Parts: sequence; structure tokens; C-alpha cells
Amino acid sequence: MKVIFLQDVKSVARKGDIKDVAEGYARNFLFPKKMAEMATDEAIKNVTAQKEKERVEEAKNTEKMRQLAGVLRDMEIVLKSKEKNGKLFGSISKKDIAENLKREGSEITEEKIILENPIKKIGEYKIEIKLTSDIVSYIKLKVEGV
Repeated sequence: MKVIFLQDVKSVARKGDIKDVAEGYARNFLFPKKMAEMATDEAIKNVTAQKEKERVEEAKNTEKMRQLAGVLRDMEIVLKSKEKNGKLFGSISKKDIAENLKREGSEITEEKIILENPIKKIGEYKIEIKLTSDIVSYIKLKVEGV
């Protein structure tokens, strides 16, 4: 029986996939839990149109992220913190960097900032920003003492 998956089913299919499954599996498990629907001609056309729409949207998003990566490459942010002998009282975290970027007009969230450990010393750092799975950019971070 051909079905269209309405949501991801672990180890079976992803949302929008059209697959042949056993009739009992479809009728007794997938249909009652609204995980799949019967693959009629109209439903297949709708899924195909939806996938095309998502692909176009993804292409627009990728282009937007590439442009943002170019802007970030030239960006340098300066954070000031209390210090003594080059060591900070406290640390600079992803949250601090994200808040500073937000003030600069960027829409980068904490989840996109790759920082293995909080920064605890004065200096210049190269911070990795992972915009998508394949688009990565870097910003310069300068930590100064007060």
C-alpha cells in the first residue's frame, strides 16, 4: 500500500516521503496515529507542490545566509569586562556575544555561536558562527579590560 508520511517516523521515512508499506502497518498503526495518509493522485500532487515550495524557500534562505556570512567576516566586536592582570572577573559567554551582535543589528542567536569554553582572558579571538550546516563564518572578538 502506498502512503504519504505526514511526519517523521524513525527508521521508516521522513515527512513528505511516499513509500510502499504493509497494509496492516498502514491501517493499524500509521493511519490511526495520523502519521500517514493514503497516497492518492491528488495527495501526491499536493506533496510534490509542497516539496517544491520548501526547496525554493530553502534556496532563498541559503542565499540570505551566504550574504550574512560575508557581512560577518568583516565584523569586529569589542566587549569590555572587569579584569586584573589580564584575567577577567567572570567570563564572556555565547550569550554576551549574541547580545552584542543583536545590538549591532544582526540576528545571530546563541545556538549559532560555536564557543568551546567561555572566554576568561583579555585578548583577540576568532569566533566561529555556524549559520547553516554548510555555511560557517567567523567574527573577530576583542576583549578589553576596564
